[in-house]
Amino acid sequence: MCPMPSAETTQSSVREPDPVRPTKDDEVARSGSELIGGPLGRRALLGTSWWTPVRVIALVAIGMFALGLVQKAPCYNGDWFFGASSQYTHACYSDIPHLYQGRGFADGLVPYFDRLSGDMEYLEYPVLTGVFMEVASWLTPGSGSIQHQEQWYWMVNAGMLMACAAVIAVCVTRTHARRPWDGLLVALAPAFALTATINWDLLAVALTAAAMLMWSRGRPLAFGVLLGLATAAKLYPVLLLGALLVLCWRAGKWRDFGKALGGTAVAWVVVNGPVMLLAFDGWSKFYTFSQERGVDFGSFWLIMAQNSSDPLSTETVNTLATLLMLLCCVGVAALTLTAPRRPRFAQLAFLIVAAFILTNKVYSPQYVLWLVPLAALARPKWRDFLIWQACEVAYFLGIWMYLAYTTSGDAHKGLPTDGYHWAIGVHLLGTLYLCAMIVRDILMPERDPVRRAGDDDPSGGVLDGAPDVFVLGAAAHPPKHAAHFDGPQVEWGGPEPDRRSL
Repeated sequence: MCPMPSAETTQSSVREPDPVRPTKDDEVARSGSELIGGPLGRRALLGTSWWTPVRVIALVAIGMFALGLVQKAPCYNGDWFFGASSQYTHACYSDIPHLYQGRGFADGLVPYFDRLSGDMEYLEYPVLTGVFMEVASWLTPGSGSIQHQEQWYWMVNAGMLMACAAVIAVCVTRTHARRPWDGLLVALAPAFALTATINWDLLAVALTAAAMLMWSRGRPLAFGVLLGLATAAKLYPVLLLGALLVLCWRAGKWRDFGKALGGTAVAWVVVNGPVMLLAFDGWSKFYTFSQERGVDFGSFWLIMAQNSSDPLSTETVNTLATLLMLLCCVGVAALTLTAPRRPRFAQLAFLIVAAFILTNKVYSPQYVLWLVPLAALARPKWRDFLIWQACEVAYFLGIWMYLAYTTSGDAHKGLPTDGYHWAIGVHLLGTLYLCAMIVRDILMPERDPVRRAGDDDPSGGVLDGAPDVFVLGAAAHPPKHAAHFDGPQVEWGGPEPDRRSL
């Protein structure tokens, strides 16, 4: 096989203009393409049709989203409103219709400012998500029965979330300029379609995907603004700043990181500041609820709690989960600074968000949406992606069958506790598997599908092809005999050992 290109020969100014064809290098993609006529031929005329990759992938994403809506049909037609367990046995549960009345939107209450009458004093979502929910309530007809209104509220939200799904697909497709067809991983992800309308996570995911597109185009300030808005909709996007911190540290790109950090902070303050000043109790509910919430579905903490006669307190779990997350962050930082080549931004973004998911005390099924775009950019390999997705679909079915079991009384329809623990284990192992593949790519960059195709870090923006200024470990002290080898070398700013035929 040909030696892997060096960082110097994979900069954007000398990149090969032809797009990468997954059906050429990916056996699963090649086999799957037989459904639509087989792999793209070498005589195909690219770029001469209206059917560009971006348009095709956006339409596929919308089509898959629509199939996800069809999957919710049993609940829309009655399961949300009649019978406690039927929405679980049909695996079509959604928070959206239930919270229309439960969080005061049906009564015209203003989120964060008006106190609720139920067990939740204020809306427990970040501000920008609350705005999204409020706008959807304005578009919902206020006449008819409460069931009719809740159906409309879900449909309005579904339409708005569909737009978010299209934005995600387009942004992922355009982030890696030479690899547009990797966007199909997002568009065709089964767990993406199944969980898209459970909650409002797609808003934050869309803003994060747009932020990563801006960073890949060398616009750190725009990246920061979009990431700040994403963090105002969900907490997890701020973790990407940690990944950028160590990457910019290794590359010496402190000015660009400063712009990203400043843009994030300003955008977050602009959204949160007014609500924080005028309705602090309502604004802070998201943060206090997250802190006070006990061990919940989907986490290994739940397995421990349900198999212990003396489960850990919420405060202890919070402390241990935080320590585990910090330990993961230290590990990711060490990996970044000692890797033979600087990791790609998407790789670190996936690892840091996955670490948060794995160590958190709760894992709602829609959290998989956070990882799908990052996985498509970090490890664009259909086999590994589908293995992980199969695990997530298994968990999606597992949690609803477990809830059906717990709500069906003596009938015990569904999955008992031990079976649900196995479903959690499958989810954890699937995520760890993809993490392991990405770590292997970082330690052995010649195995990375993106770099094998001739790119360096197409989502890295200013980091793409940049030399290193701070490296630790063996990467800083390559063996001296490497200098005596002839032929192409894998370089990353400074001297590195040769990597010949793989």
